[in-house]
Amino acid sequence: MDLENQRRVKAIAEKNGPANIIVVLGGAEAEAAGLAAETVTAGDPTYAGPLAGVQLGLAVYHIFELKDHVDAGVYDEQISMMEMVLDVDAIIAEVSGIRKSHSKYGQ
Repeated sequence: MDLENQRRVKAIAEKNGPANIIVVLGGAEAEAAGLAAETVTAGDPTYAGPLAGVQLGLAVYHIFELKDHVDAGVYDEQISMMEMVLDVDAIIAEVSGIRKSHSKYGQ
């Protein structure tokens, strides 16, 4: 997660409270999605950005996990093609594992 996005997430969490925020990721690789999930829950593991040492504990999901909660037409048009070329199971396992181990706000 780049530094500007870290700043935005931190500001939104401070303004609205972590219990009122859900982060939805769309990373194409499990490792990248996991790193982003780690950053918004336990803090920037690279210690380089605004979330270094900041444990927001935000609820975080990959868009693939929310398929049943998104309008089917929108999901089909915007996301379904990626399901065919990405390792969906690995991405979901990575993000859900981070969420379960670090998030304060549910699974």
